[in-house]
Amino acid sequence: MRFNLDTCDAQTYFIKGYGPGWVNINEQEIRRSVIVAPERLLTDWPPQTFADLAAAHFEALLPLDLEIVLLGTGARQRFPHPKLTGVLLAHSVGVEVMDTFAACRTYNILMLEGRRVAAALLMMAD
Repeated sequence: MRFNLDTCDAQTYFIKGYGPGWVNINEQEIRRSVIVAPERLLTDWPPQTFADLAAAHFEALLPLDLEIVLLGTGARQRFPHPKLTGVLLAHSVGVEVMDTFAACRTYNILMLEGRRVAAALLMMAD
């Protein structure tokens, strides 16, 4: 699916499109797991599959000073064990779990509302 947003500027990261195994952020096609926030793009997020997720992967989000993290778990919604996301909740960061396509759509909406949001997106199924 492709989105068209006229409000995009060079300093804000929008998800412009997505498909199976890829996401387009500000015209950059990414085919691996990624974290996108309005002012940050982290293309080296280590977990490549849902099974790879570890608590340390969520701890890496704390410096972004977020209100909410959208976890896109690939082609289908899968819930991680609470001990993995507990560090975010302990710092008052909400976690919403959904499939990656839903996380892409939701990220753009929340980001345009001015929320402190990040999408942590897994691309590969396992």
